[in-house]
Amino acid sequence: MQALIATAKGLLLYNFLASDEPSLHTVFFKGFNVNMVYVDERNNRWWAGVSHKHWGQKLHFSDNSGETWDDANLPSYKGAKLPSGEPAVLKKIWCMHHGGKQYPSRLWLGTEPGGLFYSDDNGTTFKIVEGLWQHPSRMQEDQWFGTGTDWPFIHSIIIDPEDNDKIYVAISSAGIFFSDDCGKSWTPKNHGLKATYLPYVNVEVGHDPHHLLACWGDNKILWQQNHCGIFYSTNDGNDWNNVSPDNGLPSYGFSLAIDEIDPAKAWVIPAESDERRIAPELKLRVYFTDDFGETWISLSKGLPDDTVFDIVLRQAFTKRKDMLLFGTTNGNLYYSNNTASSWKTISNHLSKVNVVVLI
Repeated sequence: MQALIATAKGLLLYNFLASDEPSLHTVFFKGFNVNMVYVDERNNRWWAGVSHKHWGQKLHFSDNSGETWDDANLPSYKGAKLPSGEPAVLKKIWCMHHGGKQYPSRLWLGTEPGGLFYSDDNGTTFKIVEGLWQHPSRMQEDQWFGTGTDWPFIHSIIIDPEDNDKIYVAISSAGIFFSDDCGKSWTPKNHGLKATYLPYVNVEVGHDPHHLLACWGDNKILWQQNHCGIFYSTNDGNDWNNVSPDNGLPSYGFSLAIDEIDPAKAWVIPAESDERRIAPELKLRVYFTDDFGETWISLSKGLPDDTVFDIVLRQAFTKRKDMLLFGTTNGNLYYSNNTASSWKTISNHLSKVNVVVLI
């Protein structure tokens, strides 16, 4: 197994061997902020979004496991307008997802300021999804807005593996949106969520999902770490259940991992409040449930007991089989090869970790 670790100062490739500790194989894009990484399982093409201070956002791909990288064309907002009437400009590429078996050459791309793009030629060209960009709710400043950024952004994309015309996106801040016609029309899927930062908490649009995942074993079951708690849905996102404990820990956070087969199992790494964004009680902890959040336990053996200020960003925690892996904002990288029964340190000397991917 290998891991791609996207950091503020480069993209790191680690090898995980059965008998040895993880070893750093190489570093790509040295010194540059890598904000997006995606591996297309259909063709093993690696994608990387790189933010340059002088040149802005760039998109690269590799067809030989990183030996060489090619430049890709960026999605263009040319002609698109923000609700204010100003021209829209690409700020950041947040996420990518393939189009499924029904669309072997399709890619979906989530960006800031809130545009979803698609490509039908394996990323040679991208077009904006007009149905979402022109959605009536986006024209309302109190329904689509930035949270920690100037503009809303799409950070999670889910494609139904049985019907690739069905698409979910998570937008901070707007909420979960769903299309069953390959992106032509979109419906908010936010019933049961609570926007406690707004005057009216039960709004249809205006929610802040931090991360959205679907269970491979039962694709009707969705999980999300939200600004206002941890939620899951058993009916395609039509209704959301709040499973944050009454004592409030875990509740707020960005990162989330779920089991590929058993939809009742989830892991979260909490943070403290949107104002502070530090580890609760200054302790780095992982919490686990195997009963859809009825009970939560700490699975943190091996993590530091000292005072820490780390938190884990929305795409910096992942699971694959028995392996769990996460990186922190202070450049610490941890893994477990026994489903979080214990944790081991890979490095304490990286820059901020943005994304982790197991391959």
